[in-house]
Amino acid sequence: MILVITPESPVQNEADHINEMFHEGLDLLHIRKPGITKEAMIDFINEINQAFYPRLVLHNHFDLGKEFTISRLHFREQDRKENMYQSLTHGNIISTSVHEIATYNTLEKDWEYSFVSPFLPSISKKGYGEHSTVMEDIKQRNNLEVRLIALGGIHPGNIQNVFDAGADGAALLGAIWESDEPVNIFKKCKKNVRL
Repeated sequence: MILVITPESPVQNEADHINEMFHEGLDLLHIRKPGITKEAMIDFINEINQAFYPRLVLHNHFDLGKEFTISRLHFREQDRKENMYQSLTHGNIISTSVHEIATYNTLEKDWEYSFVSPFLPSISKKGYGEHSTVMEDIKQRNNLEVRLIALGGIHPGNIQNVFDAGADGAALLGAIWESDEPVNIFKKCKKNVRL
């Protein structure tokens, strides 16, 4: 499974790139745009081909899920700790984020998957994850109910290492959006995964 997370700030032709990545086999797109207004979020979603709405994941403005038939919702670690997700679980597929394998191992099977980051040193957040041990710590994984999605520093040259380490999927952010050719980077990542 390969996921892409949107950049926080708009990128030129972003929706066109997203639609093209879906055509190239993108599994899920996480719409993570902190601070975006509801109106701007509606405009953004409207630029994405409706056929792909079931593969969109909302990080905020969850009420738009019903309007756009989007049933996938992602909750930050803090939201999970504060049980902010509980009223939204019925009829929705939920995911979350953690930053260490010990926390990941405690997740209940309500969660379809969890991002675990930083897997490798981040591409978009310089310096973040340079001393992370997550890729080594994955050996301590004992939760097989929740899929583990690696996040952080993943690009075409190392994506297979993430799967070899035991991740069930990879989430791409910096490699895609820091590139002048986001769709080509996605295609290279997809091509370089041997399952």
